[in-house]
Order: sequence, then structure tokens, then C-alpha cells
Amino acid sequence: MSERRGPTRLAIYTAFAAFAVALVIAAIAVFTLSRPAGIGGVISSGEALIGGPFTMIDQDGAPVTEKSLLGKPSILFFGFTYCPEVCPTTLYDMSVMLKAMGAEAERINAVFVSVDPERDTPQAMRDYLQAFDPHIRGFSGTLEETRTIAKAYRVYYKKVPLEDGDYTVDHTALVYLFDADGKFVAPLNLKQEPEKAAAPIRALLGES
Repeated sequence: MSERRGPTRLAIYTAFAAFAVALVIAAIAVFTLSRPAGIGGVISSGEALIGGPFTMIDQDGAPVTEKSLLGKPSILFFGFTYCPEVCPTTLYDMSVMLKAMGAEAERINAVFVSVDPERDTPQAMRDYLQAFDPHIRGFSGTLEETRTIAKAYRVYYKKVPLEDGDYTVDHTALVYLFDADGKFVAPLNLKQEPEKAAAPIRALLGES
């Protein structure tokens, strides 16, 4: 495992470029997968095909699957602990929203899923998440387990070597919102006031 270092200028530029590209890719994927039948014949129900079976472990080493998220609305964000900008910023915004939700935060699943299986061990995830809201859990896994969950949730990620011999990871930078049955609802917009950001989640809680 490489020694943790601060982000280089190249890493920051790479992360921002990846963020922009990932947003475009994710938007296209969500639009394509959510088209109703008759427009390319992608699906028959009109629901986005995001989500599915996976097996990983949380930051405490406990096994988790897609069934672990059932019964509560869930928000999932995919990233990695060495991420220089996008991941800590998103997790901070998520933490602010969760704090604003008060006791309601206990009624949802908030998950940070690693796309860096080489470095993000449960211990690394646990140490990293200490800087954010305690409701946020961290899921990590093997290379194959990471590929499986990324494919199921339509998440793009790619290991990118850096000039100094280290590497970064390009990845989709959306926050996914699911209902209590595990059905994808929409991307969650955290770039607004916490109360407004939490509104779609509260709407789901009102239905449960």
C-alpha cells in the first residue's frame, strides 16, 4: 500500500476532468436506461435499471449485500479515500444534509462505496469516514466484488496511473437515491440548501 500523500496538482486536475466526464457518462446512462419501452426497446417498465445483487464488507468488516439496504431509503455515493477533491466535498455535503435531517437521518441508509479495492480496506474506510457524519457507512470489497457492484449500479470507474508512479481513479460522481424497496429514484442534488437536498428523501420517508 502506498503512503498516503496530499493531492498533487496533476491529481486535482485529473479529478476535476474525471468529474466532468463522469457526469456526462452518468447522465447518458440514466437517460438511456430509464427510457420507456418503444424507444429503443431498452426496458418495458420505464424504470431505470440501476441496482442489483452485490456482496461487500462494511468499515467494521461485516458482510453486506443489496438486502442490507432494504427497508429504508438509501443514498449511495461511489468514490475512494485517496480522492483529492470530489469525494471529500460530496461526503461533506452529505454530512451537512444528514445533520440538518436530525433524527430522520436514522431512518435512511447513507453509504460510501469504494471503487479502489487495492487501497480501501475496511480499516482505511473507517479511518477516512471519521471526518464525516457517523451515519455514513463505508462498503469495500475485492476487485471482482467492486466490478460487480459498479456494473449493477451503472457506475463508471477507471484506474489512472500518475507520473510519480501512484494512481488515481476516475469515477462517476453522482449520489444515487433509492427507495425502501431498493428501486432507483433519481440522482440526489447536494449542491443546494440542506433542507432542499433532503426533500426527496423526506418524501420517501413520508410514503413509508
